[in-house]
Amino acid sequence: MENLKAAVTGVHGYVPDFVMDNNEWAKYVDTNDEWIVSRTGIKERRFLKGEDQGSSVMGIEAVKGLLEKTGTKPEEVDLVICCTVTPDMFFPATANIIAHGVGATNAFGYDMNAACSGFLYGIVTGSQFIETGKYKKVVVVGADKMSSIIDFKDRTTCVLFGDGAAAVMLEPTTEEFGIIDSELQSDGVGEPYLHMKAGGSRRPPSHATIDANEHVIHQEGSTVFKFAVTKMADVAAQVVERNELAPEEIAYLVPHQANLRIIDATRRRVGLPEEKVMINISKYGNTTNATIPLCLWDFESKLKKGDNLILAAFGGGFTWGAVYLKWAYDPK
Repeated sequence: MENLKAAVTGVHGYVPDFVMDNNEWAKYVDTNDEWIVSRTGIKERRFLKGEDQGSSVMGIEAVKGLLEKTGTKPEEVDLVICCTVTPDMFFPATANIIAHGVGATNAFGYDMNAACSGFLYGIVTGSQFIETGKYKKVVVVGADKMSSIIDFKDRTTCVLFGDGAAAVMLEPTTEEFGIIDSELQSDGVGEPYLHMKAGGSRRPPSHATIDANEHVIHQEGSTVFKFAVTKMADVAAQVVERNELAPEEIAYLVPHQANLRIIDATRRRVGLPEEKVMINISKYGNTTNATIPLCLWDFESKLKKGDNLILAAFGGGFTWGAVYLKWAYDPK
């Protein structure tokens, strides 16, 4: 069998129309634009509004755009992986709702939850389906409606998150493009520091859990920050060093968009100048599984075939990872 790799052959994103800027948060909590920007780098984020609007709504729009851009018929898609921490419901999988919504009638699908590292886990998993030679078109979606699980009274977390989705197409190649290397890690020691207390089988929804406001993000920011700065930077450096990439050989670092200080620590650890880092946190905030593919979508016109990209993320639980991706096409 040929030595197949999984190349990213297209990317497309979707963000809701409603813009929640920093000044708007002053109606809910004691905060202001200067306080938020100085600590996070975020100026605004998008929220999905309306009845019965879940993550699949955004995922469907992202995948529709992806299929159109790549000239792919929906029935040609073999697999849909949806990386999310805010599924429409426990079951069916949001991936299956997205596949149905775009007409991917021949695809199987499932959801993947690795918190903010989920998209990296998703594309590495998707690439392995491609490498078997059995599957030709795998769609990996990162989609999260974080506004559905934030506490609008907790100023330390509510200002961080936004809603959005983006998707990539993975297809086989025998050339030296696509996913070249990866390193994925996790450690359950992080559970107490970043989680949602209720809603699962341990603490099912009840009057008590609702009254105690346990169906929202709980984060101990200082602990999470310390772990994130170390782990995300170290794993990115590990992949760079293992592949003997010099800073001048790397086109971009594509980091999870959680906090500018975490991004900067990772940049410095890899030895890259600021202009070689994809950053859009000021526009979208932390969209969890959508941050990295939204960056690829925003910067797609600047990428060219053969560009070396280092993708890196850190998420609750804890999870973290890095991927060495060689870009497979020129902008159209």
